[in-house]
Amino acid sequence: MHYALDENYFRGYEWWLMKEAKKRNPDIILMGLPWSFPGWLGKHYNWPYVNLQLTAYYVMTWIVGAKHYHDLDIDYIGIWNERSFDINYIKVLRRMLNYQGLHRVKIIASDNLWEPISASMLLDPELLEVIDVIGAHYPGTHTVKDAKLTKKKLWSSEDFSTLNNDVGAGCLGRILNQNYINGYMTATIAWNLVASYYEQLPYGRCGLMTAQEPWSGHYVVESPIWVSAHTTQFTRPGWYYLKTVGHLEKGGSYVALTDGQGNLTIIVETMSHRHSKCIRPFLPYFNVSHQFATFVLKGSFSEIPELQVWYTKLGRPSTRFLFKQLDSLWLLDSGGTFTLELQEDELFTLTTLTTGTKGSYPLPPKSMPFPQVYKDDFDVDYPFFSEAPNFADQTGVFEYFTNIEDPGEHRFTLRQVLNQRPITWAADAYNTISIIGDYKWSNLTVTCDVYIETPEKGGVFIAGRVNKGGILIRGARGVFFWIFANGTYRVTGDLAGWILYALGHVDVTAKKWYTLTLIINGRFSSGMLNGQYVWTGIPVSFPKNGWAAIGTYSFEFAQFDNFHVEASS
Repeated sequence: MHYALDENYFRGYEWWLMKEAKKRNPDIILMGLPWSFPGWLGKHYNWPYVNLQLTAYYVMTWIVGAKHYHDLDIDYIGIWNERSFDINYIKVLRRMLNYQGLHRVKIIASDNLWEPISASMLLDPELLEVIDVIGAHYPGTHTVKDAKLTKKKLWSSEDFSTLNNDVGAGCLGRILNQNYINGYMTATIAWNLVASYYEQLPYGRCGLMTAQEPWSGHYVVESPIWVSAHTTQFTRPGWYYLKTVGHLEKGGSYVALTDGQGNLTIIVETMSHRHSKCIRPFLPYFNVSHQFATFVLKGSFSEIPELQVWYTKLGRPSTRFLFKQLDSLWLLDSGGTFTLELQEDELFTLTTLTTGTKGSYPLPPKSMPFPQVYKDDFDVDYPFFSEAPNFADQTGVFEYFTNIEDPGEHRFTLRQVLNQRPITWAADAYNTISIIGDYKWSNLTVTCDVYIETPEKGGVFIAGRVNKGGILIRGARGVFFWIFANGTYRVTGDLAGWILYALGHVDVTAKKWYTLTLIINGRFSSGMLNGQYVWTGIPVSFPKNGWAAIGTYSFEFAQFDNFHVEASS
């Protein structure tokens, strides 16, 4: 909801993503978790708990809308990602969900550390009752006593967040087992699913796979995908861990799960310390060496005649295997006993399920850099997505817009639509900015038609060599060319406007279209307004490269059209 009670259930890509996931696995579980909130909820405070009813209503309508407009059932809802929880808000949210008949939607809290949520639950019987799952982030495979005392499900509700090479795969393989063995956690959620954002942004390639070139269609199914498959292809939500889980004598670990219907899945990992470090927390040293591990199936499992075997070996390319099916194990003559020879950095899954499969897919298109000449006139009558391709909003929201009043050249534009700063999760900028292009670009010309909507105070910019984004956006450097509705222009070396290269007067006012051009070549830059030079030869020694960008001076309405960038390097 960009504005108070503005309900639109067709923004962003998440609805599409959830529906695509459901097509592939109708049983997949959907969860919602606010990171930031719309600013109007806070009544000018950077705080979502000013009006508990209003915030609960906002969250509840999202869940209702997911069902009504997309037939999506949200299974779990969180409180506020890695920020403060409010005990009364959690209770109000539960009551509001129940009032809407959403008793099946479970509450997870607090998506931060184990404390103080666990202690709060032990001290407050009503809070204990309304929270279904305690979710902790990056728990390092360990939990705390209070969390166990609540008798609630414990989840690692955000984990991994590690570069998706083989070390990242090793991290995931280790925590998928040891989050349960050491910390009794029965779910591990990897952030993030697919790395589909510019790689030089913070946490580049920290997804289970990589698809960061929509312009070429290139993608990579990285090793963490196959490590996940060792667990996810042979279990389901609702399966149970057996009590016989633990660490192996010479390093590594094993877990066993059952569906309670006779099926058994055993997952063994021997990830070495240096090949399984996650991004956080610190991992104390441990040793893994060559060993033999003998397993004995007892009770009803002693009747199992055969186990399928899936194998992964991470590390050197010459010895590397990802999710390879080996010959199955026959157990009839061995009295349910078998022995595995284990080296370091290996994964074995032994299972009664015969449904395992290593999917094949056509070779993805070749990797290509972002096109050096790129144009977008935003002339889309009925856009499939609300946002324009390849633009990555770092602060603010830039959406396709139709000017009903302007039947001419600027009927279809890109518009910045937030008119107040959100209740922030990270240190968002006080300006809005959307980046685009190739981070390696150094010499480039950016041209864009711009339209300031706010008289007197409004302002817009185009930029090049923008060197930061994400949680670091406030510190972004580059070359920024601003014009303002009060008839002035500025050239700054940073988004925040502290580094001033030039300023002066221009014939600019609100509610009129202008064409801005920014030329950066080597150590010098210049700028044009409607094809006439406003400033020339301004030296720029830093940064040497970065993205192109558009944006506004504050959280204000403004429009952009006929964006065009040409880069020579």
